[in-house]
Amino acid sequence: MADASSASPGEIAIIGGGCYGSFYIRQLERAREKGALAYDALLVVDRDPQCQMARELGEQADRRLIVADWGDFLDGWLGRPRGAGRASEADAIVPSPLMPHLMYEWLVRRARARWPGRLVSARTVDAEARTPYDMLAPDGTRYVSFADWICPTHCVEPALCPAIRAPRTWEMSEAMGSLAERLGQARPTAGPVLFQCRHRAFGVGMFDAADVEAGDAAVTAAGATGAEVDVLVATISSCHGAASLLHLGAG
Repeated sequence: MADASSASPGEIAIIGGGCYGSFYIRQLERAREKGALAYDALLVVDRDPQCQMARELGEQADRRLIVADWGDFLDGWLGRPRGAGRASEADAIVPSPLMPHLMYEWLVRRARARWPGRLVSARTVDAEARTPYDMLAPDGTRYVSFADWICPTHCVEPALCPAIRAPRTWEMSEAMGSLAERLGQARPTAGPVLFQCRHRAFGVGMFDAADVEAGDAAVTAAGATGAEVDVLVATISSCHGAASLLHLGAG
């Protein structure tokens, strides 16, 4: 992942204009004032024009509220050629801890548009991740965590875990790699395609828009042969994650 403090400035899309989004705005603006982060604009995406961000902070030249469904916004914002128009290599996404698996849903929509005559569907992640917290949701998404304790609010997941006051010996990306291997023992499985949220500045984590587009390229490659295949897709931090399976039928 590129370091936004050294990359050319871009747009940062913040998912949700409620309490989390408002906190992230304040922290990112403080980070820019201190020289820890560079960006052109903060885009706060919420369906409510009177969300907390609008009421408490308002808009300005480099802080804008985008009133839209999250999926509709991502469909229009992602996939633009980097470097063309307003798109930048430094564009990034700040996820909300309460959002659905938006990046996976975007990949599903992209796959259906790419292969209109092919079965593209969700499949249950039916192998355990073998993490202390492992919960299968009704829609087949597996929510996982290495924490079986209450994590500090806005934890940046340092090498020394502040909850247990001991070294953090785990990494969710490794767990997702192992999960993909176990799923592959039952049926063809590609991935994992990972969108990893990492601390960028002043307690705010994000991942690059380019990472999402690279995930789309990985799905394209997995389906290129026309054979039936599942793709494990996960949005993760070092400690927590949501994992889904994108199923591509033969075609």
